[in-house]
Amino acid sequence: MTPSETTTADDFTRAFARAWTAQDAKALADLMAEDGDLVSLTGRWAEGRKDIAATFAAEFAGTLARARLVTGRAKLRQLGPQVAVLHQRFVLSGLIDPQGADLGRVGVVLVATLMITPQGWRAAALQFCAAEG
Repeated sequence: MTPSETTTADDFTRAFARAWTAQDAKALADLMAEDGDLVSLTGRWAEGRKDIAATFAAEFAGTLARARLVTGRAKLRQLGPQVAVLHQRFVLSGLIDPQGADLGRVGVVLVATLMITPQGWRAAALQFCAAEG
């Protein structure tokens, strides 16, 4: 599934997970609105697709170089016909510290404000953070 195939808000999670697994920073950025905002797993705030792609690329070259996602529980709330809020749990493994040691598995949550565009559903804002419970 490519970003252009996000014909429903539910498709967003699948497209995100596929792009993540491929460590395709451009495909992840393409899931965002052109002027979208990202708060990444490492806490970086990126604005706009170019900055978002650079953020994901840097993370995949470092801490997230061997990271893998396992999809968990999701909650999608339609706020209207063209806007939705997505909460998606993942288990993230393969994180490495600067010395290359495995940091174990952690629970993470992706929270995205999605909007429909001519290219499909895109995130106007996305936060990807560690979570418990």
